[in-house]
Amino acid sequence: MSQYGDRDLDDVRWELGRFGKLNVRHGKESRRRGPKPRLVPLINGADRNLRWFIEDVWGHFDADHTRSGAPLFPSERKNRDGSCSRVTADVFRRSLADAAAQHLPTWAGRLTPHVLRHFCASQLYLAGMTLFAIQELLGHTWTGTTARYIHVHGTHVEDAWVAGQ
Repeated sequence: MSQYGDRDLDDVRWELGRFGKLNVRHGKESRRRGPKPRLVPLINGADRNLRWFIEDVWGHFDADHTRSGAPLFPSERKNRDGSCSRVTADVFRRSLADAAAQHLPTWAGRLTPHVLRHFCASQLYLAGMTLFAIQELLGHTWTGTTARYIHVHGTHVEDAWVAGQ
């Protein structure tokens, strides 16, 4: 199952939490345990970006937002019934690779959705989010797994000490 394109428009739950939440029905798979479903808060501007996409872009692909199972990320390709099919994980990966090659040439060939997952976790931690909140956001069972996702500067101990004074 795709990690990116399997979201339905109905998976966006604006009524939950302060910013809304995204129902991740088929999250990243953990070893031997299968995918982890969870509700992920639309933080850090994700709510505004997703609302813009749904209100201003989505309708150019598929006009029927009331259709059950309508894909959150529709493809330009159509199903037999005329509705839009889903964007595949390959489209996301290829688009990310193309954007990296154009805008971040030193990352060309190395920037993947998983690398972005690590970067996001690191940035949230550096911005003050607790390890436990990041653990829940990423769907990890163990804080040790989350700690391996977070990459900090070599001066993080000194920086924490200065901030605590």
